[in-house]
Amino acid sequence: MIDNFDFKDRYTVSDLVRIVAILRAPGGCPWDIEQTHESIRRDFIEETYEAIEAIDKKSPAMLREELGDVLLQVVFHAQIERENGTFDFDDVADEICKKLIVRHPHVFGDVKAETSDEVLKNWDVIKMETKHQKTTTESILSVPREFPALMRAQKIQKKAAKVGFDWADVSGALDKIPEETAEVKEAVASGDHDRMLDELGDLLFSVVNVCRFAHVDAEEALTHTSDKFTDRFAYVERRVTEAGKQMADCSLDELDGYWDEAKSR
Repeated sequence: MIDNFDFKDRYTVSDLVRIVAILRAPGGCPWDIEQTHESIRRDFIEETYEAIEAIDKKSPAMLREELGDVLLQVVFHAQIERENGTFDFDDVADEICKKLIVRHPHVFGDVKAETSDEVLKNWDVIKMETKHQKTTTESILSVPREFPALMRAQKIQKKAAKVGFDWADVSGALDKIPEETAEVKEAVASGDHDRMLDELGDLLFSVVNVCRFAHVDAEEALTHTSDKFTDRFAYVERRVTEAGKQMADCSLDELDGYWDEAKSR
Protein backbone atom coordinates (compact mmCIF):
# COMPACT_ATOMS: atom_id res chain seq x y z
CA MET A 1 0.00 0.00 0.00
CA ILE A 2 1.20 3.54 -0.80
CA ASP A 3 2.31 5.41 2.30
CA ASN A 4 0.73 8.76 3.17
CA PHE A 5 -2.26 8.27 0.85
CA ASP A 6 -5.32 10.01 2.27
CA PHE A 7 -8.61 8.17 1.88
CA LYS A 8 -11.49 10.64 1.58
CA ASP A 9 -15.26 10.75 1.40
CA ARG A 10 -15.00 12.97 -1.67
CA TYR A 11 -12.16 13.43 -4.17
CA THR A 12 -11.31 16.20 -6.65
CA VAL A 13 -9.57 16.44 -10.02
CA SER A 14 -6.30 17.08 -8.18
CA ASP A 15 -6.76 13.77 -6.37
CA LEU A 16 -7.34 12.01 -9.69
CA VAL A 17 -4.12 13.45 -11.11
CA ARG A 18 -2.23 12.27 -8.02
CA ILE A 19 -3.79 8.77 -8.09
CA VAL A 20 -2.85 8.25 -11.76
CA ALA A 21 0.69 9.43 -11.00
CA ILE A 22 0.89 6.90 -8.14
CA LEU A 23 -0.39 4.10 -10.37
CA ARG A 24 2.28 4.91 -12.97
CA ALA A 25 5.14 5.34 -10.47
CA PRO A 26 7.63 2.61 -9.46
CA GLY A 27 5.85 0.29 -7.06
CA GLY A 28 2.49 1.21 -8.57
CA CYS A 29 0.29 -0.93 -10.84
CA PRO A 30 2.21 -3.12 -13.34
CA TRP A 31 -0.54 -2.76 -15.97
CA ASP A 32 -0.79 1.03 -15.69
CA ILE A 33 3.00 1.39 -15.85
CA GLU A 34 3.15 -0.55 -19.13
CA GLN A 35 0.59 1.58 -20.97
CA THR A 36 1.41 4.05 -23.75
CA HIS A 37 -0.65 6.54 -25.77
CA GLU A 38 -1.00 3.90 -28.47
CA SER A 39 -1.94 1.00 -26.18
CA ILE A 40 -4.89 2.89 -24.64
CA ARG A 41 -5.91 4.76 -27.79
CA ARG A 42 -8.93 2.52 -28.37
CA ASP A 43 -9.95 2.84 -24.72
CA PHE A 44 -10.29 6.60 -25.22
CA ILE A 45 -12.60 6.04 -28.19
CA GLU A 46 -14.71 3.46 -26.35
CA GLU A 47 -15.09 5.61 -23.23
CA THR A 48 -16.21 8.56 -25.35
CA TYR A 49 -18.87 6.48 -27.08
CA GLU A 50 -20.07 5.18 -23.71
CA ALA A 51 -20.50 8.78 -22.56
CA ILE A 52 -22.55 9.41 -25.70
CA GLU A 53 -24.64 6.34 -24.87
CA ALA A 54 -25.36 7.83 -21.44
CA ILE A 55 -26.48 11.08 -23.07
CA ASP A 56 -28.78 9.19 -25.44
CA LYS A 57 -30.25 7.23 -22.52
CA LYS A 58 -30.76 10.49 -20.59
CA SER A 59 -29.20 8.91 -17.51
CA PRO A 60 -27.43 11.44 -15.25
CA ALA A 61 -25.96 8.69 -13.06
CA MET A 62 -24.55 6.83 -16.07
CA LEU A 63 -23.29 10.08 -17.59
CA ARG A 64 -21.49 11.00 -14.36
CA GLU A 65 -19.72 7.65 -14.37
CA GLU A 66 -18.82 7.71 -18.06
CA LEU A 67 -17.56 11.29 -17.96
CA GLY A 68 -15.29 10.14 -15.16
CA ASP A 69 -13.92 7.41 -17.41
CA VAL A 70 -13.31 9.98 -20.17
CA LEU A 71 -11.59 12.29 -17.67
CA LEU A 72 -9.38 9.40 -16.56
CA GLN A 73 -8.23 9.00 -20.15
CA VAL A 74 -7.32 12.70 -20.35
CA VAL A 75 -5.43 12.58 -17.06
CA PHE A 76 -3.68 9.33 -18.04
CA HIS A 77 -2.41 10.69 -21.36
CA ALA A 78 -1.32 13.91 -19.66
CA GLN A 79 0.56 11.87 -17.04
CA ILE A 80 2.47 10.00 -19.75
CA GLU A 81 3.60 13.32 -21.21
CA ARG A 82 4.44 14.65 -17.75
CA GLU A 83 6.80 11.70 -17.38
CA ASN A 84 8.25 12.56 -20.79
CA GLY A 85 8.85 16.12 -19.60
CA THR A 86 6.65 17.76 -22.25
CA PHE A 87 3.48 18.90 -20.45
CA ASP A 88 1.13 17.98 -17.62
CA PHE A 89 -2.59 18.16 -16.83
CA ASP A 90 -2.37 21.80 -15.71
CA ASP A 91 -0.88 22.68 -19.12
CA VAL A 92 -3.86 20.96 -20.79
CA ALA A 93 -6.29 23.00 -18.66
CA ASP A 94 -4.30 26.18 -19.32
CA GLU A 95 -4.43 25.70 -23.09
CA ILE A 96 -8.16 25.03 -23.28
CA CYS A 97 -8.91 28.02 -21.02
CA LYS A 98 -6.88 30.31 -23.27
CA LYS A 99 -8.55 28.86 -26.36
CA LEU A 100 -12.03 29.51 -24.94
CA ILE A 101 -11.15 33.10 -24.05
CA VAL A 102 -9.63 33.81 -27.49
CA ARG A 103 -12.55 32.24 -29.37
CA HIS A 104 -15.20 34.10 -27.37
CA PRO A 105 -14.23 37.74 -27.98
CA HIS A 106 -17.94 38.62 -27.75
CA VAL A 107 -17.80 37.54 -24.08
CA PHE A 108 -14.22 38.33 -23.03
CA GLY A 109 -13.58 41.18 -25.50
CA ASP A 110 -15.37 43.96 -27.34
CA VAL A 111 -16.58 42.02 -30.40
CA LYS A 112 -20.34 41.99 -30.89
CA ALA A 113 -22.11 38.71 -31.68
CA GLU A 114 -25.77 38.56 -30.78
CA THR A 115 -26.76 35.36 -32.59
CA SER A 116 -25.39 31.83 -32.73
CA ASP A 117 -24.64 32.26 -36.44
CA GLU A 118 -22.47 35.30 -35.71
CA VAL A 119 -20.69 33.40 -32.94
CA LEU A 120 -19.91 30.46 -35.25
CA LYS A 121 -18.72 32.75 -38.03
CA ASN A 122 -16.31 34.47 -35.64
CA TRP A 123 -15.23 31.09 -34.24
CA ASP A 124 -14.30 29.80 -37.70
CA VAL A 125 -12.30 32.93 -38.55
CA ILE A 126 -10.43 32.89 -35.23
CA LYS A 127 -9.82 29.14 -35.51
CA MET A 128 -8.20 29.54 -38.93
CA GLU A 129 -6.08 32.44 -37.65
CA THR A 130 -4.86 30.65 -34.53
CA LYS A 131 -4.11 27.48 -36.48
CA HIS A 132 -2.36 29.54 -39.18
CA GLN A 133 -4.65 28.21 -41.88
CA LYS A 134 -4.64 30.50 -44.91
CA THR A 135 -6.73 28.40 -47.30
CA THR A 136 -9.91 26.36 -47.16
CA THR A 137 -7.88 23.34 -48.26
CA GLU A 138 -5.79 23.66 -45.09
CA SER A 139 -8.99 23.86 -43.08
CA ILE A 140 -10.37 20.74 -44.78
CA LEU A 141 -7.11 18.87 -44.22
CA SER A 142 -7.41 19.68 -40.51
CA VAL A 143 -10.50 17.46 -40.26
CA PRO A 144 -9.05 14.29 -38.71
CA ARG A 145 -8.97 11.26 -40.99
CA GLU A 146 -9.64 9.24 -37.82
CA PHE A 147 -13.20 10.64 -37.58
CA PRO A 148 -16.06 8.27 -38.41
CA ALA A 149 -16.27 8.42 -42.21
CA LEU A 150 -19.78 9.89 -42.41
CA MET A 151 -18.93 12.60 -39.89
CA ARG A 152 -15.71 13.47 -41.70
CA ALA A 153 -17.49 13.69 -45.06
CA GLN A 154 -20.15 16.00 -43.67
CA LYS A 155 -17.58 18.30 -42.05
CA ILE A 156 -15.51 18.46 -45.25
CA GLN A 157 -18.57 19.33 -47.30
CA LYS A 158 -19.60 22.01 -44.81
CA LYS A 159 -16.19 23.68 -44.99
CA ALA A 160 -16.24 23.66 -48.79
CA ALA A 161 -19.77 25.08 -48.80
CA LYS A 162 -18.71 28.07 -46.68
CA VAL A 163 -16.64 29.40 -49.61
CA GLY A 164 -19.38 28.79 -52.18
CA PHE A 165 -18.30 25.36 -53.45
CA ASP A 166 -21.78 23.87 -53.19
CA TRP A 167 -25.04 23.18 -54.97
CA ALA A 168 -27.53 26.04 -55.14
CA ASP A 169 -30.07 23.86 -53.35
CA VAL A 170 -30.77 20.26 -52.38
CA SER A 171 -31.94 19.33 -55.91
CA GLY A 172 -28.38 19.27 -57.19
CA ALA A 173 -27.31 16.95 -54.39
CA LEU A 174 -30.34 14.72 -54.98
CA ASP A 175 -29.61 14.45 -58.72
CA LYS A 176 -26.17 13.05 -57.96
CA ILE A 177 -27.59 9.99 -56.18
CA PRO A 178 -29.09 8.22 -59.24
CA GLU A 179 -26.02 9.23 -61.24
CA GLU A 180 -23.69 7.68 -58.68
CA THR A 181 -25.98 4.65 -58.28
CA ALA A 182 -25.70 3.93 -62.01
CA GLU A 183 -21.91 4.08 -61.74
CA VAL A 184 -22.01 1.69 -58.79
CA LYS A 185 -24.02 -0.79 -60.87
CA GLU A 186 -21.44 -0.61 -63.63
CA ALA A 187 -18.60 -1.09 -61.14
CA VAL A 188 -20.27 -4.11 -59.54
CA ALA A 189 -20.88 -5.63 -62.96
CA SER A 190 -17.20 -5.20 -63.80
CA GLY A 191 -16.13 -7.12 -60.70
CA ASP A 192 -13.26 -4.64 -60.22
CA HIS A 193 -12.83 -4.23 -56.44
CA ASP A 194 -10.97 -0.91 -56.62
CA ARG A 195 -13.60 0.52 -58.95
CA MET A 196 -16.40 -0.66 -56.64
CA LEU A 197 -14.62 0.89 -53.66
CA ASP A 198 -14.33 4.18 -55.50
CA GLU A 199 -17.92 4.31 -56.80
CA LEU A 200 -19.53 3.15 -53.56
CA GLY A 201 -17.58 5.85 -51.76
CA ASP A 202 -18.89 8.43 -54.24
CA LEU A 203 -22.46 7.25 -53.62
CA LEU A 204 -22.08 7.47 -49.85
CA PHE A 205 -20.53 10.93 -50.18
CA SER A 206 -23.51 12.05 -52.28
CA VAL A 207 -25.99 10.74 -49.72
CA VAL A 208 -24.11 12.60 -46.97
CA ASN A 209 -24.43 15.75 -49.09
CA VAL A 210 -28.21 15.39 -49.11
CA CYS A 211 -28.15 14.87 -45.34
CA ARG A 212 -26.26 18.14 -44.96
CA PHE A 213 -28.81 20.05 -47.04
CA ALA A 214 -31.64 18.46 -45.06
CA HIS A 215 -29.94 19.42 -41.76
CA VAL A 216 -29.77 15.74 -40.82
CA ASP A 217 -26.69 14.32 -39.12
CA ALA A 218 -25.51 11.48 -41.36
CA GLU A 219 -24.17 9.45 -38.41
CA GLU A 220 -27.47 9.78 -36.55
CA ALA A 221 -29.46 8.87 -39.67
CA LEU A 222 -27.53 5.64 -40.21
CA THR A 223 -27.64 4.80 -36.50
CA HIS A 224 -31.43 5.29 -36.55
CA THR A 225 -31.77 2.98 -39.54
CA SER A 226 -29.50 0.35 -37.96
CA ASP A 227 -31.70 0.43 -34.85
CA LYS A 228 -34.80 0.12 -37.01
CA PHE A 229 -33.34 -2.83 -38.92
CA THR A 230 -32.38 -4.56 -35.66
CA ASP A 231 -35.88 -4.12 -34.25
CA ARG A 232 -37.55 -5.46 -37.40
CA PHE A 233 -35.10 -8.35 -37.70
CA ALA A 234 -35.87 -9.32 -34.09
CA TYR A 235 -39.59 -9.34 -34.97
CA VAL A 236 -38.99 -11.56 -38.01
CA GLU A 237 -36.89 -14.02 -36.02
CA ARG A 238 -39.51 -14.13 -33.26
CA ARG A 239 -42.29 -14.87 -35.77
CA VAL A 240 -40.18 -17.62 -37.37
CA THR A 241 -39.55 -19.17 -33.95
CA GLU A 242 -43.27 -19.00 -33.12
CA ALA A 243 -43.91 -20.93 -36.34
CA GLY A 244 -41.56 -23.66 -35.08
CA LYS A 245 -38.93 -23.00 -37.72
CA GLN A 246 -35.37 -21.78 -38.09
CA MET A 247 -34.46 -18.72 -40.15
CA ALA A 248 -32.34 -20.83 -42.50
CA ASP A 249 -35.34 -23.09 -43.18
CA CYS A 250 -37.55 -20.27 -44.45
CA SER A 251 -37.80 -19.06 -48.01
CA LEU A 252 -37.03 -15.44 -48.81
CA ASP A 253 -40.73 -14.89 -49.58
CA GLU A 254 -41.66 -16.08 -46.07
CA LEU A 255 -39.09 -13.84 -44.47
CA ASP A 256 -40.22 -10.90 -46.60
CA GLY A 257 -43.77 -11.52 -45.43
CA TYR A 258 -42.74 -11.28 -41.79
CA TRP A 259 -40.63 -8.24 -42.63
CA ASP A 260 -43.68 -6.50 -44.11
CA GLU A 261 -45.53 -7.29 -40.89
CA ALA A 262 -42.72 -5.72 -38.90
CA LYS A 263 -42.84 -2.58 -41.04
CA SER A 264 -46.60 -2.24 -40.63
CA ARG A 265 -46.59 -2.40 -36.83
